[in-house]
Amino acid sequence: MDIQKAATALMEAEDQKKTIAPFTSSTEEITVEDAYNIQLFQIRQKVAKGAVVVGKKIGLTSKAMQEMLNVSEPDYGHLLDSMMYEEGEKISLHKYIQPRIEFEIAFVLKKDLKGPGVTMNDVIEATDYVVPALEIIDSRIKDWQIKFEDTVADNGSSAGAIIGRTTTKIDDLDLAAVKMTVTRNGEYLDSADGSAVMGHPAQAVAWLANALGTYGISLHSGEVILSGALSKAIPIEDGDTFTAEFEHIGAVTAAFTK
Repeated sequence: MDIQKAATALMEAEDQKKTIAPFTSSTEEITVEDAYNIQLFQIRQKVAKGAVVVGKKIGLTSKAMQEMLNVSEPDYGHLLDSMMYEEGEKISLHKYIQPRIEFEIAFVLKKDLKGPGVTMNDVIEATDYVVPALEIIDSRIKDWQIKFEDTVADNGSSAGAIIGRTTTKIDDLDLAAVKMTVTRNGEYLDSADGSAVMGHPAQAVAWLANALGTYGISLHSGEVILSGALSKAIPIEDGDTFTAEFEHIGAVTAAFTK
């Protein structure tokens, strides 16, 4: 797999708001390592042009999503400053191709974490606070016809994030038991609890630190870590307003317009 060529195709698709064929449909084989290198090439290019890495996202944390893509572990992507929104900011759908929204618990770190060997307790100790969060996912791959390598190469299909304003220390908080309720345009949409994310959201962050450690990458103090969706991703339509309310840690809302 030509890493630079594949990365350039994805960046052009993002810029031009178009889609490309899945890499996994090509006659040229793509490995998981190729896919992560394609992702990292794009991030390095964007950073070279002034973007700042402000965090990471974890995807495919649920059994249902893993079974759908026939994988046994999550994936990850990078969050750039250009991808982050303030709560209350009206978000234009023109920036995206085929966006969906996910509902998550975000960790903000006060200490660096670098694998291997990072445990869930290490994550809890390194966490400054958690916040409710929404992730905008988007695919530069046609019609979301993705396999694992496709979404990895495409920055974990990440496209944006909205971080709530309420911050909560987690010393005495059982994140696995935190219940979430989601509404769309004021009507009930879905519910789940923290255990949907690998049994405990901090376990997902530990997995991420160890996975990134194989590439010599650390999670840094001050970074935002999206720990994975508690429930299914929902297509976003013009005029939609989503609110995710998390027991004990607050709520976050995002509104979308064309």
